[in-house]
Amino acid sequence: MALILTFLGKGGSGCSTVAIAAAKKLAAGGSRVLFLSQDASPVLQKLWGTTLEGTPTDIEPNLKGMALQSAQMLSKRWEDVKDLESQYLRSPTLKNVYGQELGVLPGMDGALALDALREYEESKEYDVIVYDGDSASSTLRMFSIPEIMSWYVRRFQEVLMESDVGKTLAPFVQPITSAVLNVSWSADDLKDTPANDILKSGKAALADPNRVAAYLVTTGDPTAIAASKYYWGGAQQVGLSVRGVIVNQGQTASLAEEFDPLNLSSVPKMESSNWQPLMESLPQFLGDSQAPKPLIVDVANRQVKVFLPGFDKKQVKLTQYGPELTIEAGDQRRNVELPPSLAGQSVKGAKFQNSYLIVSL
Repeated sequence: MALILTFLGKGGSGCSTVAIAAAKKLAAGGSRVLFLSQDASPVLQKLWGTTLEGTPTDIEPNLKGMALQSAQMLSKRWEDVKDLESQYLRSPTLKNVYGQELGVLPGMDGALALDALREYEESKEYDVIVYDGDSASSTLRMFSIPEIMSWYVRRFQEVLMESDVGKTLAPFVQPITSAVLNVSWSADDLKDTPANDILKSGKAALADPNRVAAYLVTTGDPTAIAASKYYWGGAQQVGLSVRGVIVNQGQTASLAEEFDPLNLSSVPKMESSNWQPLMESLPQFLGDSQAPKPLIVDVANRQVKVFLPGFDKKQVKLTQYGPELTIEAGDQRRNVELPPSLAGQSVKGAKFQNSYLIVSL
């Protein structure tokens, strides 16, 4: 399995430069690396010294690069949808709608990029995939898709099946699917669809810091530091593990307390397109991660611990409307699915301590 690596920081802090240096360092060390970028600006092309194409293209030994082109990816995925429809539906209806006609709606870029990451990770052609998003906020939104979508699927399936409409229609699912589709499904079969399997695998990958991980990138500027801490907390909310901090042209000693317990690395300013000093100053990205876990469910002590650095207790809101816990921090909302022994239990207490929200059930 490939390690998916991304970098989060305020615009202008050097995330793209660090991402390129990381890709070069890993490739020079013998890893097969794919660099994926959603930045279509000329800045990235200037940094690379070449134009990234819409398909993986050789840049250096062990290193390929690709510019994610949403319109092109949408056309390809639409053809996949049409193939899937013709496979299951007896009378396909989408055959006269062409992917080349479709425009990219807001929010599609992230979903298409995440699907590309999944595709290239499953290809087993790469050891590391370095993802350079167009902003930290959009990157976090992208990585939150599996968790959020799985919640919608899970909860609305429950609502439908428990409703009078669901109970009435359940006996007719099998004969209706047999008549309309090329398969025969029961109501229970609808819970285990390929889409659900993809969401489950996405959540499992994100929960493993040795498969998907991020590094914060900051300068010594106070606004950049504050932004990095905010993105750190946002990453925890979506389940993305942050392994460390890279300080661009700054001192690490003064920031150690700000980002405790993460390890900090300092990189120098790049001079005359000489990448070697940057590459040598970067941390070792491979190996087991020691990053703090975003979520710990302690069944024995009936506690849920959520690591939320960058936020204080006034910015964190805990609610419980259903069998799950809902945690709001910043502009992120996370629903924590509890194990059966804790599901549905009322919250007995909560406290914010050492950047952890500790909930007792």
